[in-house]
Amino acid sequence: MQDPSPEDIIAGHQAFRQNEPRDAMYRTAAFLVNHFWGQPAEMANGLGVLLLTWNGAFYRGDVFSLDRLEQCISANMELLKQYRNKEISSYETSRDGDNIKHLFIELLEATRIVSGKRNGYRSAVSAAKALHLLAPNFFPLWDMKIAVKYECDYQTKPVAVQAEVYLLFFLKAKALAEKLQGFVNTQELGITLPKLIDEYNYAKYTKEWL
Repeated sequence: MQDPSPEDIIAGHQAFRQNEPRDAMYRTAAFLVNHFWGQPAEMANGLGVLLLTWNGAFYRGDVFSLDRLEQCISANMELLKQYRNKEISSYETSRDGDNIKHLFIELLEATRIVSGKRNGYRSAVSAAKALHLLAPNFFPLWDMKIAVKYECDYQTKPVAVQAEVYLLFFLKAKALAEKLQGFVNTQELGITLPKLIDEYNYAKYTKEWL
């Protein structure tokens, strides 16, 4: 897969904004997490807003446990604080690799379905979306189609391997983000680099608007 140009990224951003009405739920969820930062129960509610809209197809009327999600946030709060305001380009292998995999696994478990015939089903999409909301400048988002295009297919893989694959995707998103720095003004666009890249990926690979 050839890396997109800054012009491609902006075109994806524009297509996303024109065609994706659910982004209002992202802004609402981001506001709630930011406003209630440090209060795990309210932060879990904020994450729930996004997960049940942006990954509603996975849950299909089934539920995850907000209590379990709250406990996960509380147990990992000190680590999450370290990443809350970090940029994706600040990644260091010795410091961050194991932390990323740990947090991914923790949120994969915290967002799993807890009732019905699909009890125990986990979503790598939910884990990545939750991570991104908790540290929006650091953690990238994905879905199945995006992951496949980046040669990071996580389907049918064990939990530990999914975490390894997410780290690989993270590093590819980091490399792309670094190429965009200086060419894309995220402050002017009112967006973080991981979200901007995700909007391009979603427009290009998930929805094929480009």
